[in-house]
Amino acid sequence: MKYPFLLIAFASVLSVSCNKMLEEKPKSIAVENFYNTVAEVETGVNAAYVPVRNVNMFGALYPIQLETYTEYMYGRGSHAALNDYQGLDNTNITRTENIWQYFYEAIRNANLVIGRAPHGNAISEAYIKKYVGEARFIRALWYFHLVRNWAGVPLRTENNMDSIHVRRSSEAEVYQLIVNDLLYAETNLPDVPRLSGAPSTWSAKTLLTDVYMNLKEYTKARDKALEVINSNKYSLVNVTVANDFEKLFGADISSSTEEIFYLKFARTPSSQIFLYPQYIHYPNSGYYPPGGFYTIYSDSVQNLFLKNWDKNDLRYRFNWYAQTFGLGNTTVLNKKYVDKNAVTGGGNDFPMYRYADLLLWYAEAEARVNNSADAAALESLNKVHRRAYGKNPAVGDATTDFTLLSFGSLTDFISRIALERGYENVSEGKHWHDLKRLDLVQSTILAYKGKTVAVKHLLWPIPKTEYNYNKAIDPVKDQNPGY
Repeated sequence: MKYPFLLIAFASVLSVSCNKMLEEKPKSIAVENFYNTVAEVETGVNAAYVPVRNVNMFGALYPIQLETYTEYMYGRGSHAALNDYQGLDNTNITRTENIWQYFYEAIRNANLVIGRAPHGNAISEAYIKKYVGEARFIRALWYFHLVRNWAGVPLRTENNMDSIHVRRSSEAEVYQLIVNDLLYAETNLPDVPRLSGAPSTWSAKTLLTDVYMNLKEYTKARDKALEVINSNKYSLVNVTVANDFEKLFGADISSSTEEIFYLKFARTPSSQIFLYPQYIHYPNSGYYPPGGFYTIYSDSVQNLFLKNWDKNDLRYRFNWYAQTFGLGNTTVLNKKYVDKNAVTGGGNDFPMYRYADLLLWYAEAEARVNNSADAAALESLNKVHRRAYGKNPAVGDATTDFTLLSFGSLTDFISRIALERGYENVSEGKHWHDLKRLDLVQSTILAYKGKTVAVKHLLWPIPKTEYNYNKAIDPVKDQNPGY
């Protein structure tokens, strides 16, 4: 992929969409003349978030695509082809190419900070380490999404930014960069984020937990999760009725005790609004005044995941509403993200990492390390499960709690955690990655949807837009199988 090597004026970057940024000619601010002050470096760091908040990314289409794959969702319109699990049609290949492009734009912006901030002439060493730590956190996060969707990818860092032709690194090499970045980030990020939506050292530890889970390094995952738990920085938000989950996902909520790292959105500026609600809601449903595409949907009876979901679980009541549009009277739409005051876009934030995620990873990792569920793993699972029924997460409850006798084997316990994360993470774009990590995709989709998943569907194709420019990528030998 071809990249511009002059710094785009970041003041403009922060107020325009990615498409607009690409259309404009780069401003003539040479890289060596920027990144000299705290304000300049901070502006550069902020730019690493801009591409991924685009509508093609976490603003809507990226998590929509991931959610369509799950056993509990179906896609309509151009997303319907994803329900066949045989690969991607031209429309969806284009979407994945856009996702690739925006991730690499964000990585490029992070690389500029990592490479140039240490040479700033009016910034202290302490600030340099803090901002480079944040840029490396962001770079690691975006590479983590790339490696899970494409496996090995070209590693573009601060050391080869001027190189168009970069080979496809192995999956192991990508993960090594991710881990190295995060180990640096957890050491140098602050205890408290510099502003809402920025990462802290605890965000880095949480992301490391996720990475170690994917690497099957369960002792490291458990220990890293335990560091966050023992910090007492976070707690599950108490709920007593279904609508209390708005305290986590509502458009007017700025933060909560559960938030570890969220992508922040606002109703303005219009280029960085959250359009996911528009893709999930029905027009005039009352949940999103600008209208809706109802791109993804489910069925409370025909879909076994929803049919088997205990209707006393407050997460079920919070997440789904009945809406007919010609597919049967048991059709339901998701309402995790509601903004009844939206005019052009939603003000909801996107939950990248929250405390419930961490507790469930800890439960799984602890059980795997010990080769069976123990009291600590069970309690971590029960905290999330209690909250789902309106109970105090910190207090044992005989009516909701699992016991060690609830699970006949380690496999049974991990299956329950996977299911619990499915209930917890609807519309957060996480469950498909869970199924892949646990090697449950094909068995789960067959069981719940009666579909056979082609092996090639587990990865996306290396984009044509990459190998047309990057001659170190062979479009045949370096392509993912089946494409």
